[in-house]
Amino acid sequence: MKIFVINPGSTSTKIALFIDEKPVWAAGAHHTADDLSEFHHVNEQYAYRKDFVLRLLAEADIPLDFDAVIARGGLLKPTPGGVYAINEQMKHDLLNARMEHACNLGALIADEIARECHCPAYIADPEVVDELQPAARLTGIPEIERISIFHALNSKAVSRKYAASIGKHYEELNLIVVHLGGGISVGAHCKGRVIDVNNALNGEGPFSPERAGTIPADQLAELCFSGKYTLKQIKKMLNGKGGLTAHLGMNDVVTIARKASEGEEPYKGVLDAMLYTVAKQAGAMYVTLHGQVDAIILTGGIAHSDYCVGILKGQIDYLAPVVLMPGEDEMGSLAYNALGALKGELPLQVYRPE
Repeated sequence: MKIFVINPGSTSTKIALFIDEKPVWAAGAHHTADDLSEFHHVNEQYAYRKDFVLRLLAEADIPLDFDAVIARGGLLKPTPGGVYAINEQMKHDLLNARMEHACNLGALIADEIARECHCPAYIADPEVVDELQPAARLTGIPEIERISIFHALNSKAVSRKYAASIGKHYEELNLIVVHLGGGISVGAHCKGRVIDVNNALNGEGPFSPERAGTIPADQLAELCFSGKYTLKQIKKMLNGKGGLTAHLGMNDVVTIARKASEGEEPYKGVLDAMLYTVAKQAGAMYVTLHGQVDAIILTGGIAHSDYCVGILKGQIDYLAPVVLMPGEDEMGSLAYNALGALKGELPLQVYRPE
């Protein structure tokens, strides 16, 4: 099966060709600020991004002859996880999404290329996968409801791969999946559904290399009304300039972990504190699953760090077996999902939000 994968990021576009699950060609580029300066809205980048993809394919002499095209899911309305055929409702919601991001263009480009190939076009497990149990949604303020935004694509892909490695189906297992990246999400996967997870984008759960995580609400309110900061600046503290970046002036975990392993402060104290908040979140998900946990999976880029994994395992390995699946192979995860849909091993979902 020839599977073409498209992954637009805020300043990059990555594409790859897979034969079944094996990558046979990959390309992409970083788009400079000058490249994107003429566009005032993400939707305006559509033709630019599509032409970029088609040009790379033409330069590599790869014909538009695929069995499936799959793109990174965009910031759609909340929807359960799974592989989705791209439909008109999905395209409408991406074009009119409340949250702007270049990932919203992926399905639009995939759909157009798939039409030329006369093949199906998919997305899989977008960031807005929402399978929260009712109790996980409520907060003490009725106007504020918890939102499910996390690393759904990678978290579910590694869960399925782990299940297959032990001769099980994802839907048979209870797992805690800890995605350790620029943002950190810790989810309770109960028989194939993520029934609770921290909002890894907007300020909840562990702090991370770039994000503030959960912080005392009263102190945040005082900061918001102190007159020192604009709303935009506060939002940037929560996502982009929070966490390790705020404390240490850098988000390079490789460097920070090296300094921490040598006992250098403040690097050790801050990094260890971040890992402590991750362990606490894993403990919360253990409670969510009533202590019935088959494994805790550590994944994402930071899971490559022996120091971080060692510290974290020492705090959680008594809860359940800890499984290391480092990295975040978004392209491979997308191909894996497309292949599963083509073979009928993964049921095809219909995007039909309420």
